[in-house]
Order: sequence, then structure tokens, then C-alpha cells
Amino acid sequence: MLNDTELKALLERLNTVAVVGMSTNPAKAAHRVPAYLLTEGFEVIPVNPHAETILERRCYRSLLDVPESIDIVEVFRPSEDALPVVEEALARHTARGDVALIWLQLGIVNETARALAEAAGIPFVQDRCMAIEIPRLFPGGRVKR
Repeated sequence: MLNDTELKALLERLNTVAVVGMSTNPAKAAHRVPAYLLTEGFEVIPVNPHAETILERRCYRSLLDVPESIDIVEVFRPSEDALPVVEEALARHTARGDVALIWLQLGIVNETARALAEAAGIPFVQDRCMAIEIPRLFPGGRVKR
């Protein structure tokens, strides 16, 4: 498990977040959190096979379809669906050398996925919200305004 110093260091240097399960519905956390990430200087890539665009960004069907390099995979899927997403992130990491952090949103826990990510040397966060952790770790904002 990452301590605050390690997590803050990662969030300072990582910029591109692929959001698996990103929602088109502005009322859902899977839409609000990525919108917040944009205000903190992250590049957000929606991964949702049921949408063409979200927040004016092209959606991709899967992590393997994303042409850009991915730093963080953020997962907004039920706990039982997290393992296949993490397996896909690990396959991408092996094939492309990207994916430096896997993050399961608040309320999402999958210990098998955690063990796989950690065995592959990829830091893993679960049951935490980036929109809570970033303001806590960067009280003045991650992006200097």
C-alpha cells in the first residue's frame, strides 16, 4: 500500500488518466471525478464502449484501443468487474510499457487484482477517490494557478 509521500510523488509526475467506466451522466461520480481531474491538469481519456465522446473527448472501447500513452488507469466498474480491467491494464503494460498506477475508485475493492498489479510492480490504490485524495495531498491544487 502506498503511503502519502509515495502517492503524492506519483500524482505529481503522472498526467494521463484512462478512466474505465467513465459515464456520460454528469450526476454520476464516474463523470464528475474525471471532470475534476481536468481542472487539476490531468489529461483524461474516456474508456466506455457505449459512448462516442464524453467531456468532448473521444471514447475508446478498451484500454488496448487507446493509442496515447497511459500513466494511470482509473476504474469506475463494480468490484467484481475490476479484475478483467486490471488484467487488461497489465497486458497493456507488458505490451506498451505504460500504465504506472492502477486506481480503483472509492467503494471498489478487488484483492486478486491488487495482488496481480503488485506482482507486476505496478502501484495499486483501491477504495479511494482521486477527487478526495488530490485536494488532501495538494491543498493549494496540483496545478499552480
